[in-house]
Amino acid sequence: MAKTLEMVFRTSAGNETTISVADPKDDLTLAQAKIVMEDIVAKNIFEIKGSGLAEVVEARIRSLDTVALV
Repeated sequence: MAKTLEMVFRTSAGNETTISVADPKDDLTLAQAKIVMEDIVAKNIFEIKGSGLAEVVEARIRSLDTVALV
């Protein structure tokens, strides 16, 4: 099963944007993800269409199962 960490932010323009990271640690906690996300916002690391990331919205793990048809 493929897993992806999705970190959702609100930009300074008010839009939501998602940064995805493949294969997060199995024991990743919300607290750990939130620390990283707050650091990304504080350091103004990313700019989306001319707007910086202004706040953390949510973090989630998306799981995807692929089943071959026979």
